Amino acid sequence: MDFDYSDEQRMLADSVQRLVSQHWGMAQRRERAARSTLDPQVWQALAGLGVLGLNIPQEYGGFGEPADSLLPVHLELGRGLVAEPVIPSAVMASAILQACEPAAQASWLPGIATGEIVATVAYQEPGRRYAVLPQDCHAAPEGEGWLLNGVKTLVWHGAAADLMLLTARGPQGQTLLFALPASASGLQRLDTPTLDRSRCARLQLDRVVLPAQALLARGEAADQALERALAWGIAALCAHGAGAMSRLLELTLDYVKTRRQFGQPLAAFQVVQHRMADMLVAKEMALSMAYVAVAALKQSDPRERRRGIAAAKLQLARSGREIGQAAVQLHGGMGMTDELEVGDFFKRLTMLDALFGDTAEQLAQWEELA
Repeated sequence: MDFDYSDEQRMLADSVQRLVSQHWGMAQRRERAARSTLDPQVWQALAGLGVLGLNIPQEYGGFGEPADSLLPVHLELGRGLVAEPVIPSAVMASAILQACEPAAQASWLPGIATGEIVATVAYQEPGRRYAVLPQDCHAAPEGEGWLLNGVKTLVWHGAAADLMLLTARGPQGQTLLFALPASASGLQRLDTPTLDRSRCARLQLDRVVLPAQALLARGEAADQALERALAWGIAALCAHGAGAMSRLLELTLDYVKTRRQFGQPLAAFQVVQHRMADMLVAKEMALSMAYVAVAALKQSDPRERRRGIAAAKLQLARSGREIGQAAVQLHGGMGMTDELEVGDFFKRLTMLDALFGDTAEQLAQWEELA
């Protein structure tokens, strides 16, 4: 596996790094997190750099980059703790739509690439944890269209989205995948902040009527489209987490070099040096497995793809927990105060374990695929 960036990837990473340094400082992040709305200025800055259209085909206004491009982009976004809906919209929604008919791609992908449309994926239901297939959200034929009823929960950036790619259970029990616009009558969205200063939403569908063309896929095709979106989402998440760990490691190293105890820097103590070495190893493991996750996206065998993704997600959680906890402990009582951004990184790394299936869920998938 080639761990070196191409010239184009290096230039892209440098550009994203400059953008992040301009717009995602600690004070800027926290000020935006206090609002419930998406900041259009920074969202358009991401679109202007090509981040939102990175993996969208050129015929739909994107750049048509392969899965490899997820690494340089999301590593830098992770270093800046970018909380905007890049992964749910530009990665996951894009991945789902690219598994659908060309008409659906032409309708939605150009707007996602330019940032005019914010999209997300709504598949989880209350009380079902990480179950993927729909059960209690139902769709039934209504005239020439469809009638939807039910609830979706933990929809990442669901309140900011203009488009929700939503799964529902059809009359024969098969999965149906719909394009649900935010303006749909009968749709209610309850916005909720999350631990890591991001947002999620609960969707209540009460007799929502959609036209026939809103149905994007059904049955096995819908299941495969959702599986593709989750795989791409986890791969981007692994890169994001590795970037966050890298930055947190830097912050901690700076602290132990400058914080003095007993007349010398903390970094002079051997036990601290050992702890920092353990954090470095954990970060490198997470980064290596982020490469594995991206490589798994190219696997033609679904089982091998899912094994690679599950293994990377497991390492993301393990390394994130080790680095996050060690960073807080090495900062002492300051570690979780609002004066430092260490707590922000700790919270993000903690949340990454829960997104798209926690450690227990990934271990169960690994055992199933063994």
